[in-house]
Amino acid sequence: MVLPLTTYAQLKGVVRDSQSQEPLGGATISLVDENQVMITNAQGEFQFSDLAKKSYTVEIRFVGYKTQKTTAFQNQEIIILLEESVTMTDDVIVMATRAGEKTPTTFSTMNEQTIRKQNFGQDLPIVLNWSPSVVTTSDAGNGVGYTGISIRGSDATRINVTLNGIPYNDSESQGVFWVDIPDMASSTHSIQIQRGVGTSTNGAGAFGATINLQTNSLAEDPYGEWISSIGSFNTFRNTLGLGTGLIKNHWVVDGRLSRISSDGFIDRATSDLTSYYFSGGYYSDKTILKAIVFGGKEVTYQSWYGVPESRLNDDEEAMLVTAANEGWNEIQTQNLLNSSSRTFNAYLYENQVDDYAQDHYQLHASHQLSSSLTANASLHYTYGRGYYEEHRYDDDFEAYGLSPISIGDSVITSTDLIRRRWLDNDFYGMTFSFQYEQNRISSVFGGAWNRYTGKHFGEIIWAQVSDFPKDYQYYFSDSDKKDVNVYLKSNYQLTSKLNSYWICR
Repeated sequence: MVLPLTTYAQLKGVVRDSQSQEPLGGATISLVDENQVMITNAQGEFQFSDLAKKSYTVEIRFVGYKTQKTTAFQNQEIIILLEESVTMTDDVIVMATRAGEKTPTTFSTMNEQTIRKQNFGQDLPIVLNWSPSVVTTSDAGNGVGYTGISIRGSDATRINVTLNGIPYNDSESQGVFWVDIPDMASSTHSIQIQRGVGTSTNGAGAFGATINLQTNSLAEDPYGEWISSIGSFNTFRNTLGLGTGLIKNHWVVDGRLSRISSDGFIDRATSDLTSYYFSGGYYSDKTILKAIVFGGKEVTYQSWYGVPESRLNDDEEAMLVTAANEGWNEIQTQNLLNSSSRTFNAYLYENQVDDYAQDHYQLHASHQLSSSLTANASLHYTYGRGYYEEHRYDDDFEAYGLSPISIGDSVITSTDLIRRRWLDNDFYGMTFSFQYEQNRISSVFGGAWNRYTGKHFGEIIWAQVSDFPKDYQYYFSDSDKKDVNVYLKSNYQLTSKLNSYWICR
């Protein structure tokens, strides 16, 4: 008997500056279509092992240099010479918040090709699902609508998220609500995940991890694309993307419109999501000025209650205990008993939805002051507004600050009602950084000032009792939060194999 024999080989090389022949440490090397990415070491070297194919398309990226593609073969050692870019690249906008090859933290970076392969219109946590140490959840069960992410066991309140260096965590809860910017992956150029404390500087503290998104980068050629897909549970996605390419060697405009809808895996866990992204930029050899507007609107049926263990085990006696403990009425109890053990949803009211919209405005400016010093400054504003609506069975008047109602000889102390809880918020501020690179030293000095204001209020839009106050507002509260931070972080190459890193904030 003859068995097939598969041989594995390697591919290695070095990346250098085409003029000075100096090695370029920190360059990104990608094997196109193979989902393999590597960062060159201080000597500009890289090596891929266990390769089965005979030839590969290699893409090389480095900030300040032209992106290059070449074909390489098994067991070949290649020398890649990169030419300096005539225009600055968008990577400089996020350099202050990202880790590099010399940064003493564990991180991984997804490039645009990898993101597009894994993007099926689901929320961003599902796109990141296969990254190391990542666990994701989906309320609707299919990755569309409310989703969550944890990294190394830390939930979203301990994960620092930035979009182009701008903080994204909710200023009050510190959580991250990806459903507010649906299909964001379609406008994302790269994502870096830093596991552990990392190099977080702007926004919430990164006790668990950091997720850093960079939106669309400079596309030199015009493009247009239309993506339509159909999936399980009546899931539909339509995305239109357009770009002008580089106009007169300086100007670029990009745009995207998306619509995603789904019935969800969980009963009644519907989602209706729309989003947009537009950017316009000016690029020169030393300057970038870029304006970005993006956002979305989501209407999702609430499915965050979860499935009780008694329902999963199909244990009728235990389900009756669950219903009693929850204080459910006969309608709710029958819903528990008659639902599927995997798709149970506690909510039955047809308009039990979360309805929220969020718009983001960003203005970024970067300028190369000298060959070793680059300055960045950003202004941002986010406007959010919306509510969630819910049906309540037999709620006490006392819980809403109301006295009992007398109707004839009867005194009514509770009623079925429908209420909406509103949130209207504004988040704005600025960030800045100075990046210095010279010989063995690489340093970043930066900071940020941000302010969040929010208004919370609840109203009752319907009650079974006819004498109930119309559109009664039963609570109102507001919040005002300001934060300021300044930081300095630096790398110093002591020897070819020893590097010193420190950060002060």
